[in-house]
Amino acid sequence: MNPITMLLAADKYIRLALEEDINSEDVSTNAVMPAYRKGEVQLICKEDGIIAGLPVFGRVFTMLDPDTEITYDVKDGDAVKKGQHLAAVTGDIRVLLSGERTALNYLQRLSGIATYTNTVAKLLEGTKTTLLDTRKTTPCMRIFEKYAVKVGGGSNHRYNLSDGVLLKDNHIDAAGGVKEAIAAARAYAPFVRRIEVETENLDMVRDAVEAGADIIMLDNMTAEEMAEAIRMIDGRAQTECSGNMTKENIRTIAGLGVDFVSSGALTHSAPILDISLKHLRAL
Repeated sequence: MNPITMLLAADKYIRLALEEDINSEDVSTNAVMPAYRKGEVQLICKEDGIIAGLPVFGRVFTMLDPDTEITYDVKDGDAVKKGQHLAAVTGDIRVLLSGERTALNYLQRLSGIATYTNTVAKLLEGTKTTLLDTRKTTPCMRIFEKYAVKVGGGSNHRYNLSDGVLLKDNHIDAAGGVKEAIAAARAYAPFVRRIEVETENLDMVRDAVEAGADIIMLDNMTAEEMAEAIRMIDGRAQTECSGNMTKENIRTIAGLGVDFVSSGALTHSAPILDISLKHLRAL
């Protein structure tokens, strides 16, 4: 997920987020600031991490008022420290107040994902293993969250169900078995699509290899089972480990020589990065 792709699709989601927070008016702001007055507020980092989502943060304010100006001291992907000044936002004080929470929600969430992803990615440095995210994302936040994974040093698995063939346990049950599911996918999917299949034991791995799967996911297996599966596959398909992959166990798994590790924790379990807008003043 690159910045251009993310920003092209961002507006409709940002608009929904703003409508969720301001369905008629901002009563508090209109009470204390009934008319236009220019002001400035400072974006301050309150803990160490990796910043991500600055373009989305800024877009919240410019969507409310195109004349809002944001001056950044950092860019997405930069390491930031507690107490560091990140940006200044200048414009109509009513816009600064009304957009604050939505803008920070995006920035804190995406920076938290980038920070957690960066921590995990560093554990894989020096190995052949690529760190992937999953579709375990917040509804209507996927495009932002997958972007944050990239900023943090991870890579994206398929974006959605239209993006690739991944035959999971229920697909296999529906088809009647691993070989049957792969054959059906091969017959239906365009020839440019690779076929990935989820396996839970060595018998399923053997069937996947014999059926010609392009990628074989080793799901919730022990380290010993994964090592045996990788030997069994013997380079005839790429390998992906999945299932409770966290920073606590991911280095051990990478040591087995797997091609990919996918971790839902990158998006569903990353804590936010604490960031605030402070020191609002009239100009």
